[in-house]
Amino acid sequence: MLQATTEQARAALLGLAVGDALGVPVEFAPRAARQQDPVTSMRAYGTHHQPAGTWSDDSSLTFCLAETLARPGGRSGAPDLADFARRSINWLYQSYWTAHGETFDVGNATRTAIDRLQRGIVPTKAGPSSEFDNGNGALMRILPLVFHDIWRAETLNLSAAWSLTENVASVTHGHPRSTLGCFLYLLVARGLLAGMASDKAYAQMCELVNPWLANGSIPAVVEDKYYQKVLSGNLSNLDKRQVSSSGYVVHTLEAALWCLLKHDTYAATVLTAVNLGDDTDTTGAVAGGLAGLVYGEAGIPAEWLAVLARRADIEDLAGRLAGA
Repeated sequence: MLQATTEQARAALLGLAVGDALGVPVEFAPRAARQQDPVTSMRAYGTHHQPAGTWSDDSSLTFCLAETLARPGGRSGAPDLADFARRSINWLYQSYWTAHGETFDVGNATRTAIDRLQRGIVPTKAGPSSEFDNGNGALMRILPLVFHDIWRAETLNLSAAWSLTENVASVTHGHPRSTLGCFLYLLVARGLLAGMASDKAYAQMCELVNPWLANGSIPAVVEDKYYQKVLSGNLSNLDKRQVSSSGYVVHTLEAALWCLLKHDTYAATVLTAVNLGDDTDTTGAVAGGLAGLVYGEAGIPAEWLAVLARRADIEDLAGRLAGA
């Protein structure tokens, strides 16, 4: 079993939240605006009129999932998706696990799924599943799953890891393309959790998953063709103009991994992610969680952590997640 320490859980959750918070004030602004006025530190207000250090739905739902996994037995058996569903409902309607008691910036598929959960739909059937429901709302919250025993096994069972990821992703996003994005992301995160450098973790992901996908291992629709930039093994060679940063799950994964591979500090990784523009908070969060695993909590600028909303609560959650 790969080790998962409290320090790693803290770095992952804090890294994700800081990347999210850097992007919140400039969300939806185009790349051209960031080229003229790049984000270099925490900002206040802006798009959602929130104080500096405020994270969004990306972090909130990440923390909801982490809470479910932190329950007794939550990291070893099948996650209690009914528990995750209740926490997601409470987030949307009761502002549970929000930065300042306010829920904002809710994705369409996520809202639809949570409405279905509230009506009693089985969690694994709640997420919309058409091809047009492939936003990044499952990818943005999936990182805590890398601390589950299935993902930390010394010899990874790809089919078991896929099934686990599919179940957790489908609570809000039921299409295989969203699951595959989460799956590739977690494969990279697993390598980082084992202490690999970013490029080695990325290369290992490609080496593991390409033969598996070639054998038609994904149930239902084969979606690997949409991730060819990621699966090529040459993602870092792309020019920035070839990297999109929209809310489409494929684009978010490409952008986050590209930023991770192009830089050698936490700050450079997440600032590049945010300054790609458009869906800045999610690109920042997805890149930031991985960068946290690479560079550790010590690699996150202290001045950013100092203003991060509910930092102590996040650190407490990370301790419970690692010790579950």
